[in-house]
Amino acid sequence: EGLLKMKQAGAKTIAQDEKTCVVFGMPKEAIKMGAVDKVVPLDRVAQEIVRMV
Repeated sequence: EGLLKMKQAGAKTIAQDEKTCVVFGMPKEAIKMGAVDKVVPLDRVAQEIVRMV
């Protein structure tokens, strides 16, 4: 729920994709509740953060 509150406050949010996760539980729930703007593979998370700022 914390990520959803951040998104509602105007933050841009990212989740790691299922394919590159060891355990997908938390990202999956964040995605299901609509708290995620972008889902990316682990090797693209840093690049996506740079793009967003």
